[in-house]
Amino acid sequence: MAKFICPNCEYVYSEDEGDPREGWPPGTPFAEIDEDWTCPDCAVREQVDFLPIEEFVHNDQDGNVISAETREQALARQRAEEARA
Repeated sequence: MAKFICPNCEYVYSEDEGDPREGWPPGTPFAEIDEDWTCPDCAVREQVDFLPIEEFVHNDQDGNVISAETREQALARQRAEEARA
């Protein structure tokens, strides 16, 4: 089963494990979680903000700006930086 990650604090929701503390028993598909459910660790991101873990590269916190890159975005940024060099 799949895993999804909060791009803010990197909390991981595993469909295999669920999150019983939040009311999601093991085996609960991520698609069945309420869209307005917020991350149980940081409460900053909602379900719709989570990324499949295989697409997540890192988060970059700079002051009040919080962003996340997918692998595709990271590769595009790297190519652009190499082209400028």
